[in-house]
Amino acid sequence: MSWNNGGPWGNNGGNNSPNNSSGGNRGPNRPMGNNNQDPDIDEWLRKSREQIRQAFPGNQGSPRRLISIGIVAIILLWLASGFYQVSTNQIGVVLRFGQVVRTEQAGLRYHLPEPIEMVLLPDVKSIHQIKIGFRDTGNDSDSNLSVDGESRMLTGDENIVDIGFSVFWSVKNPEDYLFNMRNPDLTVRLASESAIREIVGRMQIQPILTEKRSEIERETTALVQAMLDEYKAGIVVTQVQLLNVTPPLPVVDAFNDVQRARADGERLRNEAEAYRNDIIPRARGEAAKMLQEAEGYHDQVISFAKGDAARFESVLAAYQQAREVTATRLYFEAMENVLKNANKVLIDPAISKGGAMPILPLQDFVRNRASTP
Repeated sequence: MSWNNGGPWGNNGGNNSPNNSSGGNRGPNRPMGNNNQDPDIDEWLRKSREQIRQAFPGNQGSPRRLISIGIVAIILLWLASGFYQVSTNQIGVVLRFGQVVRTEQAGLRYHLPEPIEMVLLPDVKSIHQIKIGFRDTGNDSDSNLSVDGESRMLTGDENIVDIGFSVFWSVKNPEDYLFNMRNPDLTVRLASESAIREIVGRMQIQPILTEKRSEIERETTALVQAMLDEYKAGIVVTQVQLLNVTPPLPVVDAFNDVQRARADGERLRNEAEAYRNDIIPRARGEAAKMLQEAEGYHDQVISFAKGDAARFESVLAAYQQAREVTATRLYFEAMENVLKNANKVLIDPAISKGGAMPILPLQDFVRNRASTP
């Protein structure tokens, strides 16, 4: 290919004419070169063809050679497709013709290109949440829509209760998780519904609404985990959280009346228990006091009787040894006991035989005797 009449730049093959000693007649679109020479397109194309021949020796323009180059490029691209990236929250499960051959941790990895090998990247670090019995209706966390088919459950005392709860789970075994379940979310949902209905069906409604919530969460978590382990689901249940436990909406008023009546009954029962706890210990104390007093009186009477018997025996022994002295002493003691409080003065008749009657201050003597304790 050649350009006549100087090519598109209007000169003769790029040679300077005698009338253009300063670089030739430059048009408005003529490029400036370092040597003020116009480029030769034919020369440029010829050099390009020579470079292609040097890079791919052989017959010029051979279709077989181009096909070979294309095949090599395709093979290289196919081999390069085996590179893959495993993120920090994933595990790479490599399959060779559908069979698991190895697992890979986070980083840049390589496997034989498909269809020889392929890789699955399950997320094993994230915590998944399944909501049962309610659905979110907006940005407000408290605005939830109850799902009657999921939330209504029958209790052990034949009452109905609405329970909404969340199940949190993560992947424990990537291989079981990938190949033993078709729909993990549905499996966890059905297992959780079955477990909590079984547990609620064994309880009465009052403990479910009050103090048994944490126990229900623990038992449901254990039962769901046991069911998933039996299925070999490769899932670990981290938590079951009860969000709302209420009676059904159509019977809320009646249920509240029943709860108020139960609260009143509980209050009266507590008052009765308080009175019972007050009166019974007091009665028991009085009874114990009376028993102790009776026992004391019993011991006292026996002790007095034993003392009197011992005293009588000692007096009898003394009387047998000295009858007159003992009888006189007994007479004086008896008279002392009889006359100790009498306001009388006894005078020995022997004194009056002398014909003299002593003058005694009997009134003062009696008065002093009365004032003496």
